[in-house]
Amino acid sequence: MTSHGGHGPVFCTIVPPHVLDKLAQHEDTALATPARRTLERDALERTRRRLTTVVGAPTAAPPQDAADQPHRTVYDAGHKETLPGRKVRGEGDQPGKDATVNRAYAGLGATFELYQKAYGRDSIDGKGLPLDASVHFGENYDNAFWNGEQMVFGDGDGTIFLDFTIPVDVIGHELTHGVTQYTANLAYFGQSGALNESVSDVFGSLIKQYTLGQTADQADWLIGAGLLAPRVHGTALRSMKAPGTAYDDPTLGKDPQPATMAGYVHTSQDNGGVHINSGIPNHAFYLVATALGGHAWERAGQIWYDVLTGGELQQDAAFADFAKLTVAAAKSRYGATGQEQEAVLKAWEEVGVPTA
Repeated sequence: MTSHGGHGPVFCTIVPPHVLDKLAQHEDTALATPARRTLERDALERTRRRLTTVVGAPTAAPPQDAADQPHRTVYDAGHKETLPGRKVRGEGDQPGKDATVNRAYAGLGATFELYQKAYGRDSIDGKGLPLDASVHFGENYDNAFWNGEQMVFGDGDGTIFLDFTIPVDVIGHELTHGVTQYTANLAYFGQSGALNESVSDVFGSLIKQYTLGQTADQADWLIGAGLLAPRVHGTALRSMKAPGTAYDDPTLGKDPQPATMAGYVHTSQDNGGVHINSGIPNHAFYLVATALGGHAWERAGQIWYDVLTGGELQQDAAFADFAKLTVAAAKSRYGATGQEQEAVLKAWEEVGVPTA
């Protein structure tokens, strides 16, 4: 349980609804049909998540003999929509012939390792929660999601989206929704929802950088690079370095993310634009990380992690609330005269979020 009154798992997908909405309206049924089916499936999963939140989700007991080690299980849904599917790889099993299974297994491990090695966190709940994932979900399913209990990956339609296990940051992003679920439990609407999405992008990117051994300057700061098919004019789903530039495609439209509050989007769609306005805190983190240099998961990531897990971040926090807490966290950990606090203050000022 959290200090905010308990865990409230939400249904979170990597591909924003506005992208699928655009695809679903395409005149080419080969493009529109997978998007429509994905939207319908996502709506059903979202409803199930609300019901599970009301009646309570089953709690998986951590393994008793594997402290500080991942406990992964990958299932094959067999292109059906029944979870979890057939078990195909357990913890310690050798890689098989299915590259999707192997990538999912490796991504679960990479996420566990970043949280354990960098922050001393034992799995996403801090108590050794087993990490389960199902691959080959549905027919041409254009998404990946965390449903409050496990990861689920579609294979994509092959025309717009490729296999959703390809980018490790997608896996890290979705599992970080689980970390948020067990810590600050940020409400999935408006600015708190955009913070929820941003935190997942931040740590998803850090997991990728940690896996590749990259410094902040070496990282591409893209979310979902490698996920878009060759015909798509774009590099990824989102860019933390330059929000609004990830794609500009006749079929998908243009990346709508703003980088500063001057471009903040007021909308009733997508839970108040949680996947759109997350570009603002995303860019703030990028600015902090690159100003400090070195490995971004060390100082910049530590500040963000301190805020997420510190107990002071309220469920309905606005950008300014989060920003003030990052300033306080930087001061608490690194001192008031250090470059860390200065970098945090400058970053939020640049994106137009007040910290005073």
